[in-house]
Amino acid sequence: MRIVIGSDHAGFDLKEALRQWLHDAGHEVIDVGTDSEASCDYPVFGAAVAREVASGDADRGVAVCGSGLGICMAANKIPGVRAAVLRTAEDAEMSRRHNDANVACFGGRVTAVAEAEHALSVFLGTDFEGGRHERRVDLLAELDAEGR
Repeated sequence: MRIVIGSDHAGFDLKEALRQWLHDAGHEVIDVGTDSEASCDYPVFGAAVAREVASGDADRGVAVCGSGLGICMAANKIPGVRAAVLRTAEDAEMSRRHNDANVACFGGRVTAVAEAEHALSVFLGTDFEGGRHERRVDLLAELDAEGR
């Protein structure tokens, strides 16, 4: 799978750990930065991840900031992106199964590496259920269109 990953300074360490974990698992990883713990702005990196996913250049995205919240908000501003903050494997499963989420967001200050790896594994391994959930995802797409 082709996966784009990005973070701000507060998510840098977790991003680096997840980047290596994804690489070791055989995924093609696109790293859009940041490349250090120097202070930077999460919207830049959330949008960069989201644009790669929305364009189809990446199958899924991973975005990390201090809490996961701000970078998730930034990613969700890009039409076609359904980003979700993942704290647990259940969050990961349901975001994929019911919402067809395509960007996983984590908080580097609140999520341990092992927990993030487990949630990301579930996120990448869970298919969208479709059915009654398809209508709801279509409604999200209509909201994207309203914002253009």
